[in-house]
Amino acid sequence: MPESKPCIAVDAMGGDFGPSVIVRGALDAYRKGSFRLILVGREPEIRAELAAAGVPQGAVDGDIEVVHADQVIAMEDKPSDALRRKKSSSIQIAFRLVKEGRAQGVVSAGNSGATLACGMFILGRIKGIDRPALAGILPTEKKPMVLIDVGANVDCKPHNLVQFALMADVLARCVLGVSKPKVGLMSIGEEEGKGNSQVKLAFDLLRKSSLNFVGNVEGRDVFSGDVDVVICDGFVGNVVLKLSEGLAVSLGRLLKRELLSGLWSRIGCIFASRALHRFSRRIDYAEYGGAPLLGLQAITIVCHGSSSAKALSSAMNMAATFIRNRSNEQLLQELSVNSDLVQFKRQVAGAAQDTVLLVDDVGREAHSPPDLFTVNG
Repeated sequence: MPESKPCIAVDAMGGDFGPSVIVRGALDAYRKGSFRLILVGREPEIRAELAAAGVPQGAVDGDIEVVHADQVIAMEDKPSDALRRKKSSSIQIAFRLVKEGRAQGVVSAGNSGATLACGMFILGRIKGIDRPALAGILPTEKKPMVLIDVGANVDCKPHNLVQFALMADVLARCVLGVSKPKVGLMSIGEEEGKGNSQVKLAFDLLRKSSLNFVGNVEGRDVFSGDVDVVICDGFVGNVVLKLSEGLAVSLGRLLKRELLSGLWSRIGCIFASRALHRFSRRIDYAEYGGAPLLGLQAITIVCHGSSSAKALSSAMNMAATFIRNRSNEQLLQELSVNSDLVQFKRQVAGAAQDTVLLVDDVGREAHSPPDLFTVNG
């Protein structure tokens, strides 16, 4: 078995549908890509899904491996439960496989607060980053862009937003191929001085940074394609992300309804079918699959709890691409020599003992133990 193949640990029990959808998505990605999979969860359930998908028992020993996990983190569980009460959960074991070197990345559609907590506790943060952040990759009129944070941190300090910007800048360069990403700060107006106190202070810090900061941007600017990175806290970012996804679905339904409303519309639909198919793909979140959780020591992709097999397949392909491109290593390397991380680092005595806020998929807040975030600096 070639060692050059990326290996991804998949939380097969996460999400709303568990192995029935996750195994299907994993197999679809595996058959189209060139990487190894470790499916983590209740072994009898995973093997039953593999058998139903036509994978013979003997085949689950090479590039597809099953690792048993007794426990499952439910969507309603607190992140602290994932760390303290459920140490044999599928998400904990998936991260341990990365820590042990058996895998290079994790994909999960489970409780995102628990995923973040386990990732920070088991893998640790990148030095200089106080809080990892979820980076959504969204389609625009011109090219994909990065929106960060989209749900990991609902309450942020201005320096946190600068750290998010630094990570997203590396992501845009290393993964999206943008040579000098234009970075914008989400606000309620383009003019300097607009926004709440957090945004105003972050504006000043970003302006002093080495980033290609273009100033404030409004919600209507996100999909124009004129900026490559948009920075906001996780509360705003999650609202923007889910509003965008809901709008795309509703527009698709409205368009379909109008195209099928009469004979001439139906005829026109036949001629425009290819263009409509391309349009549908461009606005489908399943094409991107999930959001990279930046700031951890290894790549982690977080998916919607209700993700389809197609979305999960895309997420696994994204994880494999990140591993092949050594994107996380580039992020570590570039941040290690970035003077902005030192300049805008929190300078409060005892800050490492602060309680840090985590947010799960349903927006519920839960406090993690204070010593959790002292791992790896």
